[in-house]
Amino acid sequence: MYPTLYHAVLDLFGISIPIFKIVMMFGFFVALAFLAGNWVLTKEMKRFESEGVLKSSEQLKRQPNMISEYITNGLVGFIIGYKLVYLGLNFSELSSNPQDFLISSQGSLLWGFILMLGFLGFRYLQFTKEIPIQRGETEEIFPHMMIGNLMMIAALSGFAGAKLFHHLEHFSDFINDPLVLFRDPFSGLTFFGGLIGGAIGVLWYSSKKGVPYKIMLDIGGPAMMLAYGVGRLGCHMSGDGDWGVDNLSPKPAWLDWLPDWAWAYNYPGNVHGIILENPVWPTPFYEVIMALILFGVLWTIRKKFAPGVLFGIYLIFAGVERFLIEKIRVNPDYHWFGLNFTQAELISFSFMILGLLAILLWQRKPKSAL
Repeated sequence: MYPTLYHAVLDLFGISIPIFKIVMMFGFFVALAFLAGNWVLTKEMKRFESEGVLKSSEQLKRQPNMISEYITNGLVGFIIGYKLVYLGLNFSELSSNPQDFLISSQGSLLWGFILMLGFLGFRYLQFTKEIPIQRGETEEIFPHMMIGNLMMIAALSGFAGAKLFHHLEHFSDFINDPLVLFRDPFSGLTFFGGLIGGAIGVLWYSSKKGVPYKIMLDIGGPAMMLAYGVGRLGCHMSGDGDWGVDNLSPKPAWLDWLPDWAWAYNYPGNVHGIILENPVWPTPFYEVIMALILFGVLWTIRKKFAPGVLFGIYLIFAGVERFLIEKIRVNPDYHWFGLNFTQAELISFSFMILGLLAILLWQRKPKSAL
């Protein structure tokens, strides 16, 4: 397992690149997941634009708010100088744990101010070369141009949802120690919480920009399935704890072609430093395979249904996939009226019901009804 990108590159290619120690493996794959989702969203929005389903709009051009521009550029320059330049100049000293340095107050005020002035000067030179905008001048805005803002909204609302659902799932821990919410903000994230939070944020923003919600749902379904598969690869590569229960069963003879680690794995060198007594089911790896297959199916059939139906199919796929994997995955149980189930099983079942209702409700609508 590889806690950071440095460990992966060193093991796979025998190349030591110390600066890669600041890139956590899980975070690296989260970034790749967002890029994968971005690709799907952009491609599908452009398709709907070419088919005339999504329309462009005229918008008045505005002069940039230079005060805001200077503040933003100056702040970015200061952070880069204060943190990253200092890290580069003192990397031999800080390389043992660069992540702790990045979230500490340690840094270089001198380099922070130097790069702040440099960024401010560069923005000023850019501003002097920009052609002034004439009064009443307009520009054509296409829906796919909002993808950058859409991904930012998805990241922020998804992060909030992932944290919320994690602490609901471990509510007793939160009650006993409320400061756990702030002690390690980037740990304790649940997929379904991120999915629900991100979906709410994306639908809110896209509806403001004139994208019909059913179209946005249909675009988002395949994107989320692909992003989920890529993100789960990060879980597996880093050993983030989302593995299965103990698997002491011998590998069946008919699976001799399968690598031993794909049947049962100890996740050595995982990011938490946990030494597993017994091998476990490598559930993140299984989810990668299932998610990529399901993405392929969704991508193949995406043009065949009335608006909203594809998202209903996505909900069923996502629900069934997660419900099945929960049977061999480590998760806390809920106990209600004699039933034992996990939060993910409850949400998975809800997804399947909602997906079925969406298909039944929307399949009867004509394609023009958005």
